Amino acid sequence: MNDRANPLLLVTIGAGAGVLSGLFGVGGGIILVPALVLLAGMVQSSAAASSLAAIVPIAVVGAVVFGGADNVDFVAAVVVAVGSIVGVQAGAWAMPRVGDDRLRAAFAVLMIAVAAAMLLS
Repeated sequence: MNDRANPLLLVTIGAGAGVLSGLFGVGGGIILVPALVLLAGMVQSSAAASSLAAIVPIAVVGAVVFGGADNVDFVAAVVVAVGSIVGVQAGAWAMPRVGDDRLRAAFAVLMIAVAAAMLLS
């Protein structure tokens, strides 16, 4: 844990990410990473890595709840997971080579592009 991060703040960030994950299917990159950087004072690389670790239980609980309501396409989820397992290794290899400043800027551009695409769709 970042020595500047207050545990109560982290629980609050987690609760917010959990609510938004359940509502919109988001949480890791869209909510946790910016919150950990902006509110908890983490560097971009630590926030991204911590988000990946934190999203595991969020995703499991969400899959169980939504799966119980027959809202999960488990075949699609497994196929996406296979691709993600390969892709995350490439991203984790690249992250320390990019640097926090460029990583933060690239992440901001990605968020803007995703937001624009969602608004236009």
